[in-house]
Parts: sequence; C-alpha cells; structure tokens
Amino acid sequence: MTKPGKGLQSLIPPKQKPTEVEYPKISQPLRDRKESVFDIEVGRIRSNPYQPRHEMEEEALKNLADSIKQHGILQPLIVTKAVKETGRGQEVEYQMVAGHRRLEAAKIAGLPFVPAIVRDSTEQQKLELALVENLQRTDLNAIERAWAFKKLLDEFDLTHEEIAKKIGKSREFVSNTLRLINLPEAIQQGLRQAKISEGHARSIAGVKNPAAQLALFEEILANNLSVRQIEQRTREIYVQAHKRRVAFDPEIKKIAQSLTAHLGKRVQIKKSGVGGKLLVDFEDKNDLQEITKKILG
Repeated sequence: MTKPGKGLQSLIPPKQKPTEVEYPKISQPLRDRKESVFDIEVGRIRSNPYQPRHEMEEEALKNLADSIKQHGILQPLIVTKAVKETGRGQEVEYQMVAGHRRLEAAKIAGLPFVPAIVRDSTEQQKLELALVENLQRTDLNAIERAWAFKKLLDEFDLTHEEIAKKIGKSREFVSNTLRLINLPEAIQQGLRQAKISEGHARSIAGVKNPAAQLALFEEILANNLSVRQIEQRTREIYVQAHKRRVAFDPEIKKIAQSLTAHLGKRVQIKKSGVGGKLLVDFEDKNDLQEITKKILG
C-alpha cells in the first residue's frame, strides 16, 4: 500500500538525492552511473531464493534493529522489480538482491519503508551480489559459503577459478571451502554452531575416511585441540593409512614372498612414493655372501 492522503503523487516512489554505492565486480556490471534511492514498502519485498545466508544470530539482528531505530538504514538495499498479474490487474513487487539482514532488522524495528536501489539483475547476478556482499562482511558461516559456491558451480557452470576471481579469493580457497560440504552432517553442524573453527574443519576434510573424520571431530571437542594440533593428527593418520596400503598391497606382498622363498631369508619391501626400499635379513657375513650369490645368479 502507498502512503495515504497524497493522491497520484503517492503512487510514484519518492526520488532522493542519487547515492554513489560501490558494489563488487560481478559477471556483467549493471551500471556505472549514480543510482537513485527509493523508499519501498517492506511488505512488497520478497526474499531472494539465491540468498546464501540461512542463519542469522538473533542477538546481532536485534542489535542491528536497535541501531536502525536510532540512526535509520545507512546503506540502501538492492532489489529487483517484478510485475505480477492479479485479478485486479498488475501488481508491483520487489525481490531482494542484497541487504537481507537490513531488511529483517527493519521488520523487527517496525519500519514501514526501507531505502532501496532498484536494479535489473539476472539470477546469477543476484547470487553473486548476495554472496559477495556477505563475504565482504564475513556474515556467512563456512558451510553457507560452500553451498553458495556450489550453486555457482552447478547452476551457472562457473569454474573454481572464475568464482575465485569474482570474490577476490584464491582458487585454493574456493576448492578447500567446497570440500566442507562433503563432511559428515555432525561436523557441518558443529562448524555452524562454532563448536569447531573453519581451520579445524578444513584439516578434517583432508582425511578421506568419514569414520576417521568423526573421530577427529570428537577428539577436538573432548580435548579442545588447536588447529595446529589437529593438523598434526591428520598427518599421522595419513602416514598410518599409507603404511596400511603398502602392507596390504597384494602385488607388493606377492613379490616379497617370492623373494623370501628364493633367498631363504625374510624380505621386506617398504614403498615411499613411486619408489621404496628392499630389506633382506641376514645373520652374519657368510650369510650375506650366500644371499649375494643367489641374487647375482
């Protein structure tokens, strides 16, 4: 609804002094000139289906609402305009692109209108803007960020390199973040609830076995391990797993058995990368000479 008592003028959004707002580089910059800010009715703004943030701290939201009551909304929201057909004709609605927290806080504060810039955006641009805005404010938790990256990968066919360029991070940052969504749900929930840090989660993700990942997670909670300590634990797990793989390699085992039978002495083969060591037991110098004769034929 429009403000009552203003006649035809009330149907036209009030035009304020154009405000220069810097936004991150996205796939296709929407416009480079100054943009007008309009007062838009809160009830007409719909949520962004591509909004990466799904969780908001209630206390932080309340504090923002208190600030808005006192100072107003200092940075305008970004919305897109949509015309919907109804039985009574056309109805204008708006969809959120950036400023989700400010909108929710404005609702708590009881504001009937919020300042917003109206833009024409593609679905990809909506996600990019919402994602980058939240990344710049560090509002997203790591799991939300990972799922936002996955949307860009799956729905818009972007590469890790392209995502990294858009958000101003390294390709490794994107790749390591995406690995978090493969962690068991209990670990993802622990990260969301800040029981463990993102550094902990990244180290755990380096371990392939889900059971071992959960064991590490429980170890962190039980012993309050630091990220450095858990990195050391993951290295130990990797070394142990590598040794087990070598020990149970059927081809290596068969060769060791053949050499043992031929030489009459215990033979061990220890792999290291693509190479390794061949160890042959002997009792004394004479025993070594006998083994040498058999090897040389």
